[in-house]
Amino acid sequence: MVPEPTDRPPEPSATADEAPLVPVSVDPLASELLAASASGARAADTAEAVSDLTRAILGEDPVLTAAEVAAVAGLSVDQARRLWRALGFPEGEGARLYTSSDAEALATLVSSVHRGLLDFDLAVAVTRALGQTMARLADWEASALVHRIEELHEAESDGSEESTPERVALRMFSELGMPFEELMIYAWRRHLGAAAARIVGLSDVDPHTIELTVGFADLVSFTALSNELSRERIGDLVELFESRCADVVAGQGGRVIKSIGDSVLFVNDDPIRAYDTAEGIIAVIGRDPRMPDVRVGLASGSVVTRLGDVFGPPVNMASRLTHVARRNRIIVDAALAALLPDDQFESRLLPARPVRGFGIVEPVAVRRI
Repeated sequence: MVPEPTDRPPEPSATADEAPLVPVSVDPLASELLAASASGARAADTAEAVSDLTRAILGEDPVLTAAEVAAVAGLSVDQARRLWRALGFPEGEGARLYTSSDAEALATLVSSVHRGLLDFDLAVAVTRALGQTMARLADWEASALVHRIEELHEAESDGSEESTPERVALRMFSELGMPFEELMIYAWRRHLGAAAARIVGLSDVDPHTIELTVGFADLVSFTALSNELSRERIGDLVELFESRCADVVAGQGGRVIKSIGDSVLFVNDDPIRAYDTAEGIIAVIGRDPRMPDVRVGLASGSVVTRLGDVFGPPVNMASRLTHVARRNRIIVDAALAALLPDDQFESRLLPARPVRGFGIVEPVAVRRI
């Protein structure tokens, strides 16, 4: 039996039968797709369509209770609920809301704990990382597919019941579901291989603390701009900004750590390539008249890596430097400036100024010779 975790947050006051796990009979991806594409449909029709699409995505009907899922997995209901919360699913009301695949998924994870490969707390941490990643992917996919569903429905609409957004969504998933799932597994394996290679390359040092150059790219006056544009236009702008930044970062062998609406955090273990990344972002964003201007801050040093994120002074410094940089300019810290070859780059100290969390700092403006 898996040991009871010691740091579990307080659970709601309910019995196992009164507090089921996630109501998978209403899949969030299916709900978002159909709620947006069938806004004019009656509530009952929409609910039935959501149920149909959810069944198509999951491939089976819910037949198990929360207690039955936990029993199959060899967990207490409290432990099972903790794992489901880590996946990002809310608790819901009802009885037989879970499928055999839900139970098998938990059982597979728990078997790794029983074999000593993971302890329960690590299993929860891995589950949380998976849940957050998949939730964002599902949200992105749903929002992207909604527009396509509407386009296909309008193109095919003839006023008959055979042409509805629900039917278009069902057909789209039946044709794209498995190929996309295979692509997702392939991409995960490729990224896992790259991550493993980075860790192996750090065999003589702490793999969680490494030397990197961190970059922040920040759109100028985004808040004011977002108040002027329509929701659809601002969404398109953010997607274009993120996709262009991601292409530039990948092209220089770096990694996008996260996107936060109007800013992108990236890292590179090569300071020159990090600078070239910043230049590339300015070229594809700041010099495009259809896009807002952009500012980029770069800082080098020791960072802590944890669950796909990075922490440490260079991360904070790079973020602060975006507030110092002028439009479509790159500002770096002294540590990065010292790493750039003098025969390739020209550095110029800027006036010292207070930087929150760092005191008085002399930023450095750098350009290629």
